[in-house]
Amino acid sequence: MNIRIKFQKYGVMKFIGHLDMMRYFQKAIRRAGIDIAYSEGYSPHQIMSFAAPLGVGVTSDGEYFDIEVKSSKSSQDAIEALNQTMVEGIRVLEYKRLPDTAKTAMSLVSAASYLVYVKSGYEALAASIEELQAKVEAFYQEQDEINIVKQTKKQEINMNLKPLIYEMKALNLKDLQHLHEVQVENPEILASCCSQSLEQDETIHSLSVPALYLKVCTGSADNVKPELVLEAFCQFHGLSYEPFGLQIHRLEVYAKSDEIPVKGEKERQQYQQFLDHWKKKCLQQGRPFPVFLTLGELGEEIEG
Repeated sequence: MNIRIKFQKYGVMKFIGHLDMMRYFQKAIRRAGIDIAYSEGYSPHQIMSFAAPLGVGVTSDGEYFDIEVKSSKSSQDAIEALNQTMVEGIRVLEYKRLPDTAKTAMSLVSAASYLVYVKSGYEALAASIEELQAKVEAFYQEQDEINIVKQTKKQEINMNLKPLIYEMKALNLKDLQHLHEVQVENPEILASCCSQSLEQDETIHSLSVPALYLKVCTGSADNVKPELVLEAFCQFHGLSYEPFGLQIHRLEVYAKSDEIPVKGEKERQQYQQFLDHWKKKCLQQGRPFPVFLTLGELGEEIEG
């Protein structure tokens, strides 16, 4: 049985790297009594794969990894068992069953959304929400191309960021509790940022704090880190780019809605029929068919 787990990462745990997070969850899975499957051979290891590794210093409400289990508790019982083993800064949110022929989360990732705000003591990106939105429009909407030079381990690459940025807008952190006024795809996820996942900063809750919402291309083929967009944004407006002065918070990780998330001809045909029915229903209701789905939406709850 394939399982997809979603978790939050916040507080001091943002300084723990990806490899250490893998080791941490391997131990937590055992302590929680999850009947995880192991690979065969002389050095068996837990069958586990993470969707999109999170950079050090970045907090998140939308981290995913897949495991294979021999048997499973209900989703609610598994979440409770896992959270009893978690340290402060990690919290499991979802535990969902996937089809036996499901593709791994890593292979499906196509986009990720982020919230970015300036920490206390650093120069603000703008004096007001309106000013920041005007800067976003000048940078993102009014430019036909956003050309940068990306430095890799081996070479420098000239690339156009514009088609890889799906959405960019200004938000007010103070007003995130009123997200019915903000046109984002998953307002319920943004709302959770006002609680424990964001850095605890009094100014966030007492003053008007401009922040950026980004949705960018993420995956094995084309991958845009939010830092690239932020650096280009600062250079365009003549602002000092202070990477340590910006807190980046990942909101969600997405797959393309028209990407078939299963293997096998029969299974792919069944999923295509489901997609066709869904598109027809959206058309009848007069609403657009979503371009992206969260990785968690591709699974289903396990009843007790």
